[in-house]
Amino acid sequence: MPTAHREPIKVAVIEDTPALGKLVRKIVDAMDGIETFGVWENAEDGLKAIENGGPDVILMDISLPGMSGIEATIQVKGTHPGIDVIMLTVHDDDKKIFDALQAGASGYLLKNASPDDLCRAIFEVRAGGAPMSAEIARLVVEAFHRPASSEASQAFNLSKRETEIVQLVARGLANKEIAAELSISVETVRVHLKHIYEKLHVRSRTEAAMKYRDSLERAPWNK
Repeated sequence: MPTAHREPIKVAVIEDTPALGKLVRKIVDAMDGIETFGVWENAEDGLKAIENGGPDVILMDISLPGMSGIEATIQVKGTHPGIDVIMLTVHDDDKKIFDALQAGASGYLLKNASPDDLCRAIFEVRAGGAPMSAEIARLVVEAFHRPASSEASQAFNLSKRETEIVQLVARGLANKEIAAELSISVETVRVHLKHIYEKLHVRSRTEAAMKYRDSLERAPWNK
């Protein structure tokens, strides 16, 4: 019985480096089952070309002239939720990764990905997967393993001791109880609290506790 003919997966490329855009087109068009829908060097032109749909997958750079790839992804997913977006970028920092995923990207590849990995990712994302370069997957896993308190402490530049104290404040402990818990003097607790207030830009222990709790809720994995 003959196998039903499947339409090739149409891939749009939004990449501001012309040489890389041509290379990606060449890689995609050389693989059976996928074909290039078009290549654009900025998000504005790319979005205009696909405003009525067309591609199944977009390979999107993050750093683009004008509108960023993350902003473009938000627009694409808002108007064409069925289009899968794979970020193809040099950025491998936590914030860019989580911003891209939160924007609606379904995959995240570094530009040093091999042609095989690139093509495999296109097929995988259309099959419902979330392809990522190994380095990116590791960063995502590490971010989820990292205590949320560590993220909050880094955001406000709190020391280890200050973090311990603000956590106890958030639990409702009084200065005397905090001093006993940490085996330090009440005066030392007061000094640390003064520094904590300055760093958090608050004026009371209640405000400090609320701001610290809020920072935990805004950690990437709670978004």
